[in-house]
Amino acid sequence: MRRLPEPVVARAFDLGADAAARRGGRGTSRLRQNLATVRPNATPEELDALVRAGMRSYARYWREVFTLSELSGDAVLERVQAPAFHHIEQGVARGRGVILALPHMGNWDLAGAFLARRGYPFTTVAERLEPAELFDRFVAFRSGLGMEVLPLTGNAAPPMAVLEERLRAGGVICLLADRDMSARGVEVSFFGRPARMAAGPAALALRTGATLLPVTCPYLTPRTMLAGVHPPVYGGPGAPAGTTVDALTQALADAFATGPDGIAAHPEDWHMLARLWTAEREAAPA
Repeated sequence: MRRLPEPVVARAFDLGADAAARRGGRGTSRLRQNLATVRPNATPEELDALVRAGMRSYARYWREVFTLSELSGDAVLERVQAPAFHHIEQGVARGRGVILALPHMGNWDLAGAFLARRGYPFTTVAERLEPAELFDRFVAFRSGLGMEVLPLTGNAAPPMAVLEERLRAGGVICLLADRDMSARGVEVSFFGRPARMAAGPAALALRTGATLLPVTCPYLTPRTMLAGVHPPVYGGPGAPAGTTVDALTQALADAFATGPDGIAAHPEDWHMLARLWTAEREAAPA
Protein backbone atom coordinates (compact mmCIF):
# COMPACT_ATOMS: atom_id res chain seq x y z
CA MET A 1 0.00 0.00 0.00
CA ARG A 2 2.87 2.38 0.71
CA ARG A 3 4.28 1.77 -2.75
CA LEU A 4 1.09 2.04 -4.80
CA PRO A 5 -0.53 5.30 -5.91
CA GLU A 6 -3.24 6.37 -3.48
CA PRO A 7 -6.08 6.29 -6.10
CA VAL A 8 -5.24 2.66 -6.89
CA VAL A 9 -5.36 1.67 -3.22
CA ALA A 10 -8.60 3.62 -2.70
CA ARG A 11 -10.25 1.85 -5.63
CA ALA A 12 -9.20 -1.56 -4.32
CA PHE A 13 -10.65 -0.81 -0.88
CA ASP A 14 -13.89 0.46 -2.44
CA LEU A 15 -14.26 -2.79 -4.35
CA GLY A 16 -13.67 -4.77 -1.17
CA ALA A 17 -16.25 -2.69 0.68
CA ASP A 18 -18.79 -3.20 -2.10
CA ALA A 19 -18.22 -6.95 -1.97
CA ALA A 20 -18.73 -6.95 1.82
CA ALA A 21 -21.95 -4.95 1.43
CA ARG A 22 -23.29 -7.44 -1.13
CA ARG A 23 -22.29 -10.46 0.97
CA GLY A 24 -24.11 -9.09 4.00
CA GLY A 25 -22.07 -10.77 6.72
CA ARG A 26 -22.61 -10.32 10.44
CA GLY A 27 -20.97 -6.92 10.76
CA THR A 28 -22.63 -5.59 7.62
CA SER A 29 -26.04 -6.84 8.79
CA ARG A 30 -25.62 -5.09 12.11
CA LEU A 31 -24.58 -1.90 10.36
CA ARG A 32 -27.75 -2.13 8.27
CA GLN A 33 -29.88 -2.55 11.40
CA ASN A 34 -28.20 0.42 13.04
CA LEU A 35 -28.57 2.63 9.98
CA ALA A 36 -32.24 1.64 9.70
CA THR A 37 -32.73 3.13 13.18
CA VAL A 38 -30.92 6.31 12.17
CA ARG A 39 -32.95 6.58 8.94
CA PRO A 40 -36.28 4.88 9.79
CA ASN A 41 -38.05 6.24 6.69
CA ALA A 42 -35.44 4.98 4.22
CA THR A 43 -36.68 2.65 1.49
CA PRO A 44 -34.91 -0.70 1.05
CA GLU A 45 -33.08 0.72 -1.96
CA GLU A 46 -31.99 3.81 -0.02
CA LEU A 47 -30.82 1.61 2.85
CA ASP A 48 -28.84 -0.56 0.40
CA ALA A 49 -27.06 2.55 -0.89
CA LEU A 50 -26.44 3.80 2.64
CA VAL A 51 -24.93 0.47 3.74
CA ARG A 52 -22.69 0.46 0.67
CA ALA A 53 -21.54 4.01 1.44
CA GLY A 54 -21.04 3.04 5.08
CA MET A 55 -18.86 0.06 4.20
CA ARG A 56 -16.82 2.23 1.86
CA SER A 57 -16.35 4.77 4.65
CA TYR A 58 -15.28 2.02 7.06
CA ALA A 59 -12.85 0.62 4.49
CA ARG A 60 -11.47 4.13 4.05
CA TYR A 61 -10.78 4.27 7.79
CA TRP A 62 -8.62 1.14 7.58
CA ARG A 63 -6.91 2.28 4.39
CA GLU A 64 -5.96 5.55 6.03
CA VAL A 65 -4.81 3.82 9.21
CA PHE A 66 -2.50 1.50 7.24
CA THR A 67 -0.75 4.50 5.66
CA LEU A 68 -1.13 7.14 8.39
CA SER A 69 2.35 6.61 9.80
CA GLU A 70 3.75 7.54 6.38
CA LEU A 71 2.12 11.00 6.36
CA SER A 72 4.20 14.01 7.28
CA GLY A 73 2.99 16.29 10.03
CA ASP A 74 2.02 18.94 7.48
CA ALA A 75 0.03 16.38 5.48
CA VAL A 76 -1.89 15.43 8.64
CA LEU A 77 -2.75 19.08 9.25
CA GLU A 78 -3.90 19.49 5.66
CA ARG A 79 -6.28 16.52 5.88
CA VAL A 80 -8.25 17.69 8.92
CA GLN A 81 -10.35 20.83 9.25
CA ALA A 82 -11.19 21.98 12.79
CA PRO A 83 -12.93 25.37 12.67
CA ALA A 84 -13.95 25.16 16.36
CA PHE A 85 -10.57 24.07 17.71
CA HIS A 86 -10.70 27.05 20.06
CA HIS A 87 -12.95 25.01 22.38
CA ILE A 88 -9.99 22.68 23.02
CA GLU A 89 -7.58 25.57 23.48
CA GLN A 90 -9.91 27.28 25.94
CA GLY A 91 -10.41 24.05 27.86
CA VAL A 92 -6.67 23.48 28.20
CA ALA A 93 -6.23 27.09 29.33
CA ARG A 94 -8.63 26.44 32.24
CA GLY A 95 -6.02 24.08 33.67
CA ARG A 96 -8.50 21.41 34.75
CA GLY A 97 -7.92 19.03 31.87
CA VAL A 98 -9.95 18.32 28.73
CA ILE A 99 -11.99 15.23 27.80
CA LEU A 100 -12.78 14.75 24.12
CA ALA A 101 -15.62 12.23 23.67
CA LEU A 102 -16.10 10.79 20.18
CA PRO A 103 -18.39 8.32 18.42
CA HIS A 104 -16.98 5.65 16.10
CA MET A 105 -17.10 8.11 13.21
CA GLY A 106 -14.71 8.97 10.39
CA ASN A 107 -11.09 8.35 11.31
CA TRP A 108 -10.47 8.91 15.01
CA ASP A 109 -6.80 7.93 14.62
CA LEU A 110 -6.33 10.72 12.06
CA ALA A 111 -8.10 13.11 14.43
CA GLY A 112 -5.72 12.03 17.19
CA ALA A 113 -2.67 12.55 14.99
CA PHE A 114 -4.01 16.01 14.13
CA LEU A 115 -4.50 16.87 17.79
CA ALA A 116 -0.96 15.78 18.67
CA ARG A 117 0.44 17.71 15.70
CA ARG A 118 -1.33 20.84 16.96
CA GLY A 119 0.68 20.50 20.16
CA TYR A 120 -1.71 18.54 22.39
CA PRO A 121 -0.47 15.00 23.08
CA PHE A 122 -3.13 12.99 24.86
CA THR A 123 -4.06 9.77 26.61
CA THR A 124 -6.62 7.27 25.38
CA VAL A 125 -7.91 3.78 26.15
CA ALA A 126 -7.93 0.85 23.70
CA GLU A 127 -9.77 -2.46 23.83
CA ARG A 128 -7.38 -5.40 23.94
CA LEU A 129 -7.24 -7.25 20.62
CA GLU A 130 -6.33 -10.84 19.90
CA PRO A 131 -3.74 -12.01 19.16
CA ALA A 132 -1.59 -9.98 21.59
CA GLU A 133 0.89 -9.17 18.83
CA LEU A 134 -1.81 -7.31 16.95
CA PHE A 135 -2.66 -5.24 20.02
CA ASP A 136 1.02 -4.46 20.57
CA ARG A 137 1.31 -3.27 16.97
CA PHE A 138 -1.69 -0.97 17.42
CA VAL A 139 -0.24 0.46 20.62
CA ALA A 140 3.10 1.11 18.93
CA PHE A 141 1.38 2.67 15.92
CA ARG A 142 -0.74 5.01 18.03
CA SER A 143 2.13 5.89 20.33
CA GLY A 144 4.08 6.93 17.25
CA LEU A 145 1.30 9.38 16.43
CA GLY A 146 1.60 11.09 19.83
CA MET A 147 -0.90 9.12 21.92
CA GLU A 148 -0.46 7.45 25.28
CA VAL A 149 -2.51 4.24 25.01
CA LEU A 150 -3.89 2.48 28.10
CA PRO A 151 -5.30 -1.04 27.71
CA LEU A 152 -8.93 -1.29 28.76
CA THR A 153 -8.17 -4.46 30.75
CA GLY A 154 -5.16 -6.29 32.11
CA ASN A 155 -2.98 -3.33 33.08
CA ALA A 156 -1.38 -2.78 36.50
CA ALA A 157 -3.52 0.26 37.37
CA PRO A 158 -7.18 0.71 36.39
CA PRO A 159 -7.36 3.01 33.35
CA MET A 160 -9.84 5.33 35.08
CA ALA A 161 -7.32 6.07 37.83
CA VAL A 162 -4.61 6.91 35.30
CA LEU A 163 -7.00 9.05 33.25
CA GLU A 164 -8.04 10.95 36.36
CA GLU A 165 -4.38 11.56 37.17
CA ARG A 166 -3.73 12.92 33.67
CA LEU A 167 -6.71 15.28 33.90
CA ARG A 168 -5.70 16.60 37.31
CA ALA A 169 -2.33 17.44 35.77
CA GLY A 170 -4.14 19.50 33.11
CA GLY A 171 -3.79 16.95 30.32
CA VAL A 172 -6.05 15.94 27.44
CA ILE A 173 -7.75 12.57 27.09
CA CYS A 174 -9.76 11.19 24.15
CA LEU A 175 -12.37 8.46 24.55
CA LEU A 176 -14.68 6.68 22.13
CA ALA A 177 -17.98 7.01 23.95
CA ASP A 178 -20.90 5.81 21.82
CA ARG A 179 -20.67 2.15 22.87
CA ASP A 180 -20.61 0.66 26.35
CA MET A 181 -17.76 -1.85 26.65
CA SER A 182 -18.00 -2.35 30.41
CA ALA A 183 -21.63 -3.43 31.05
CA ARG A 184 -21.72 -0.51 33.49
CA GLY A 185 -22.81 2.14 31.03
CA VAL A 186 -25.58 4.70 31.21
CA GLU A 187 -28.89 4.20 29.43
CA VAL A 188 -29.66 7.09 27.10
CA SER A 189 -32.21 7.89 24.45
CA PHE A 190 -30.44 7.61 21.10
CA PHE A 191 -32.46 8.24 17.96
CA GLY A 192 -35.56 7.74 20.06
CA ARG A 193 -34.59 4.31 21.43
CA PRO A 194 -32.85 3.16 24.63
CA ALA A 195 -29.13 2.47 24.28
CA ARG A 196 -26.24 2.12 26.69
CA MET A 197 -23.20 4.36 26.34
CA ALA A 198 -19.94 4.64 28.23
CA ALA A 199 -20.20 6.48 31.56
CA GLY A 200 -16.45 7.17 31.76
CA PRO A 201 -16.27 10.61 30.10
CA ALA A 202 -19.05 12.07 32.25
CA ALA A 203 -17.78 10.45 35.45
CA LEU A 204 -14.26 11.77 34.87
CA ALA A 205 -15.56 15.27 34.16
CA LEU A 206 -17.54 15.35 37.40
CA ARG A 207 -14.65 13.96 39.45
CA THR A 208 -12.02 16.35 38.12
CA GLY A 209 -13.88 19.41 36.84
CA ALA A 210 -12.40 18.84 33.38
CA THR A 211 -13.94 20.40 30.29
CA LEU A 212 -16.05 17.78 28.46
CA LEU A 213 -16.28 18.30 24.69
CA PRO A 214 -18.16 16.13 22.17
CA VAL A 215 -16.33 15.72 18.85
CA THR A 216 -17.79 14.33 15.61
CA CYS A 217 -15.59 13.47 12.61
CA PRO A 218 -17.41 13.10 9.28
CA TYR A 219 -15.47 12.90 6.05
CA LEU A 220 -15.66 16.02 3.88
CA THR A 221 -13.90 15.06 0.64
CA PRO A 222 -11.94 12.02 -0.57
CA ARG A 223 -8.88 13.50 1.17
CA THR A 224 -10.19 15.58 4.07
CA MET A 225 -12.14 15.13 7.29
CA LEU A 226 -13.83 17.45 9.74
CA ALA A 227 -12.95 17.44 13.44
CA GLY A 228 -16.20 18.99 14.62
CA VAL A 229 -15.49 20.15 18.18
CA HIS A 230 -18.77 20.98 19.92
CA PRO A 231 -19.18 23.52 22.74
CA PRO A 232 -18.55 22.08 26.20
CA VAL A 233 -21.31 20.12 27.87
CA TYR A 234 -19.47 20.49 31.18
CA GLY A 235 -16.68 22.59 32.62
CA GLY A 236 -16.54 25.43 30.13
CA PRO A 237 -18.26 28.80 29.55
CA GLY A 238 -22.02 28.34 29.41
CA ALA A 239 -21.88 24.70 30.53
CA PRO A 240 -23.84 23.75 33.67
CA ALA A 241 -21.83 23.92 36.90
CA GLY A 242 -23.40 20.83 38.42
CA THR A 243 -25.21 17.87 36.92
CA THR A 244 -25.20 14.06 36.88
CA VAL A 245 -23.39 11.34 34.96
CA ASP A 246 -26.69 10.35 33.35
CA ALA A 247 -27.43 13.91 32.19
CA LEU A 248 -23.95 14.47 30.78
CA THR A 249 -23.96 11.15 28.95
CA GLN A 250 -27.33 12.03 27.43
CA ALA A 251 -25.87 15.38 26.33
CA LEU A 252 -23.05 13.53 24.58
CA ALA A 253 -25.52 11.16 22.90
CA ASP A 254 -27.54 14.14 21.64
CA ALA A 255 -24.42 15.81 20.24
CA PHE A 256 -23.33 12.60 18.52
CA ALA A 257 -26.77 12.03 17.01
CA THR A 258 -28.18 15.38 16.00
CA GLY A 259 -25.32 17.86 16.21
CA PRO A 260 -24.62 19.83 13.01
CA ASP A 261 -21.87 17.38 12.03
CA GLY A 262 -23.35 14.35 13.77
CA ILE A 263 -24.56 10.91 12.79
CA ALA A 264 -27.98 12.02 11.52
CA ALA A 265 -26.28 14.33 9.01
CA HIS A 266 -23.54 11.84 8.05
CA PRO A 267 -24.81 8.32 8.81
CA GLU A 268 -22.51 6.70 6.25
CA ASP A 269 -19.47 7.77 8.32
CA TRP A 270 -20.69 6.14 11.55
CA HIS A 271 -18.81 2.85 11.78
CA MET A 272 -21.01 0.95 14.21
CA LEU A 273 -20.89 -2.67 13.09
CA ALA A 274 -21.94 -3.99 16.50
CA ARG A 275 -25.13 -4.15 18.56
CA LEU A 276 -25.81 -0.83 20.25
CA TRP A 277 -29.46 -0.46 21.18
CA THR A 278 -30.61 -2.14 24.36
CA ALA A 279 -33.30 -4.27 22.73
CA GLU A 280 -30.87 -5.88 20.26
CA ARG A 281 -28.22 -6.48 22.90
CA GLU A 282 -30.67 -8.11 25.31
CA ALA A 283 -32.03 -10.34 22.53
CA ALA A 284 -28.56 -11.54 21.49
CA PRO A 285 -27.48 -15.09 22.38
CA ALA A 286 -25.29 -15.37 25.47
